Amino acid sequence: MMKRVEAKDAGAMFALGNWYYNGRDGLQQDRAKGMELLTRAAELGSSKAHTFIGNNYRHGGNMKKAKFHYEAAAMLGCEAARCNIGSLEGIYGNIERALKHLKIAASAGNYLAMNNLLTSFEQGQFSRAEMDSTLTAYNISCAEMRSEARDAFINVCQSFH
Repeated sequence: MMKRVEAKDAGAMFALGNWYYNGRDGLQQDRAKGMELLTRAAELGSSKAHTFIGNNYRHGGNMKKAKFHYEAAAMLGCEAARCNIGSLEGIYGNIERALKHLKIAASAGNYLAMNNLLTSFEQGQFSRAEMDSTLTAYNISCAEMRSEARDAFINVCQSFH
């Protein structure tokens, strides 16, 4: 792992940073070292690192920095980050922007975004036509990435809701 980090492998930096941050896989918890590695991974283009950092800022109450990292992750193709942007926009009352981001994430197969849109639809914020087209895109996306392992993971996740 260290050789990959030294070779500036963003994925290895993300993994090692996550392990240090959370004190996992036999490593002593060191949040400063973890954030340093995660920041380097983000600088190298890791959407996972940007999302992780964004979540830390969000939970710490710094929504401006959280949004910055979520936007960077979304630009790199992370649909979970795009869903998070939608949630933040909703919190700030930017409903149209929230729905736009949630629709993009749901169309790419993001389950949480689809659930958020369902709630918006039930509250009258999202039209039937938009709901139908997004649900169709969501179902197509999910079908394209379906596998037995993914279905098992989704069933486990749904059991927690």
